[in-house]
Amino acid sequence: MTREELIALLARTTIGRRGFGGTSDPLEAAEIRAETRGDHDLNPGETPPSSALRPAAVLVPLIDRPEGMSVLLTQRTAHLSAHAGQISFPGGRREDTDTDAIATALRETEEEVGLARDLISVVGRLDTYVTGTGFEITPIVGVITPDYVLNIDPFEVAEVFEVPLSYVLDRRNHNRQERESAGRVRVFYVLPYQGRNIWGATAGMLVNLAEVLNPEGLGW
Repeated sequence: MTREELIALLARTTIGRRGFGGTSDPLEAAEIRAETRGDHDLNPGETPPSSALRPAAVLVPLIDRPEGMSVLLTQRTAHLSAHAGQISFPGGRREDTDTDAIATALRETEEEVGLARDLISVVGRLDTYVTGTGFEITPIVGVITPDYVLNIDPFEVAEVFEVPLSYVLDRRNHNRQERESAGRVRVFYVLPYQGRNIWGATAGMLVNLAEVLNPEGLGW
């Protein structure tokens, strides 16, 4: 998939759901509230009150390699109080100094992995994702050239690795699982890749990315 094809697919999404919603300005697009999904305890179609949620944003970094795009992911360190050891996108909660979700995603990315914001070309967004821990996450999609250099924060990030975008887009790699917790059955996705299990919010956002970029669910 080329950069141009990626942008065109993100731009095709409708207003009120995900992506650009018809606007060519990614800053404006990021403020369009997308469809809400996630692992929260809600009835189908129900949206939680914004006051009960903490706004956050992550960057979905796509590396534009000649052999095909890949997705940059991090593994959190084992000592963190929340989501320790899990695979995630760079990102975090929104701060008062952040002008919008894009600012949050770019700031957190620079803090966690040292990727300068001027190396990231924002091309769209995915659906809002609400977590069971009370975060309302805006996933911002950005394209990065392959000659990037990282400066990882060892307190938060144990490792950074890439997964081919073609692997993410192939629905055969989306393993849907169920687990009972606190008397409720939770449904979530797991994407196993080279001995790692990508699950939770990160897997949910990758499945959403596949829905946008590969709507027919064809293997790549």
